[in-house]
Amino acid sequence: MAAKDRLELIKNMIQTEKKVVVSELSSIFGVTEETIRRDLEKLENEGILNRTFGGAVLNIENQREGIHFYQRAGIHIEEKKKMAIAFAPMLKDKVTIAADASTTVMEVVKLIPNSRDITLLTTSTAIFNEMANTDIHLLSTGGAFNRSTLSLQGSVAKENVKKYHVDLLLISCKGIDMEYGIMDSKETEAEVKKTMSGQAREVALFVDHSKFDKRAFAHLLDFSEINYLVTDRKPDDRWVEFCENNQITLVY
Repeated sequence: MAAKDRLELIKNMIQTEKKVVVSELSSIFGVTEETIRRDLEKLENEGILNRTFGGAVLNIENQREGIHFYQRAGIHIEEKKKMAIAFAPMLKDKVTIAADASTTVMEVVKLIPNSRDITLLTTSTAIFNEMANTDIHLLSTGGAFNRSTLSLQGSVAKENVKKYHVDLLLISCKGIDMEYGIMDSKETEAEVKKTMSGQAREVALFVDHSKFDKRAFAHLLDFSEINYLVTDRKPDDRWVEFCENNQITLVY
């Protein structure tokens, strides 16, 4: 059996059974346990599963990617609110702000001071609904509409973003890893976020505790490209030291 066919079958098994065991897969496919471990590593890098001692379990976070924006908005809502409140003082002197379409950033946007002197550029169509009754000047990037994430993507969005410069960019991601950097699950959204980052004087990245030491499909940014790392609780000492060494302001 070709390796790609074996990987596809393992994907199907993990989706159905929610977990797999290395020794059992080795017996089923007639290959060494080391080969199975390499297969599981590949699937973990794709975000399909999380490896465990002797096997792997389905990556539940990855399964939420297809859930509609308003359903995802309720997931880890307390953590999202904690991050927004912790970062709120840093919003006070910002006049031009850009925001991605994540549910986490939505909670931060709600705390932007209500002033007609503030301009908010965003890829999120949900933000327009949320902020419709404020005095904040709302500006859309335009682009192709994603009905699941309520976001605007594609070349039009990227080109329009290049027309503006902002004081601060608010973004989230799907995983951060000291070696691999900041990652997202969808390349189409990651490309627009990269462009937004290049137009921002400062970048604030919002990640709850579950996203530390996690990998996702598409590279988004290097740590040298962010100024703030905002999370819901103090990370372990490795990450505290990592932020200090990389001149990143850790907020929690």
